[in-house]
Amino acid sequence: MLEHLGVIADGNRRWAKERGLPTIEGHRRGLDSIEQMVIGARDAGIKYITFYVFSTENWGRSKDEVSYIMKLAETKIPKYAEKLKENNSKMIILGSKRNVPPKLATAIEEAEKLTADCTGITVCFCFNYGGEQEIADAATIANEVDKEITPDTIRKHLYHPEIPNIDMVVRTSGEERISGFMLWRASYAEFYFIKKYFPEMGYDDIKIILEEYEKRNRRFGK
Repeated sequence: MLEHLGVIADGNRRWAKERGLPTIEGHRRGLDSIEQMVIGARDAGIKYITFYVFSTENWGRSKDEVSYIMKLAETKIPKYAEKLKENNSKMIILGSKRNVPPKLATAIEEAEKLTADCTGITVCFCFNYGGEQEIADAATIANEVDKEITPDTIRKHLYHPEIPNIDMVVRTSGEERISGFMLWRASYAEFYFIKKYFPEMGYDDIKIILEEYEKRNRRFGK
């Protein structure tokens, strides 16, 4: 059974460009895809779904685009947290707090607190996230508090260590690379690359992803 699905949400800007729309419209429409995919995952019995929405490298994009994304997140996270709570669903944000605007950091903390006791699907967002940075941050803590650094000590200091390993990583837009997504948790994940841009994804795509997952033979190195 696919317990944890990871989604590298790629192609928002290209989707908008091909339609003669501003870049920000691609990001806005991507939020609709997130909501539909979460509903599909919940109905399919998936326990965790994680979206890679803003990497530590994305700060290098234009100032206007980054500013829009920060404002969009600040506005939408509280509203979406309310909606998730109504459906007994939990929200978790994985990533560094470095450079995140104070108001957005507060919105993230409040959203996690609001949904903390929910027992349904857990919806995670990798925001201001880098896989190498996550491991480096975990190793730094482990070096300070543990007698020795082992895979187990690193794991317990990852961002939200209660989140399990990923079973399948899906990347949209036709690109075939991991881009630093969940390097630790995706070590034995299956990969599925989809040509559709992320704003084209929706409820029915979860069924297609599950059908593809069922075809895989996971051996975990054995």
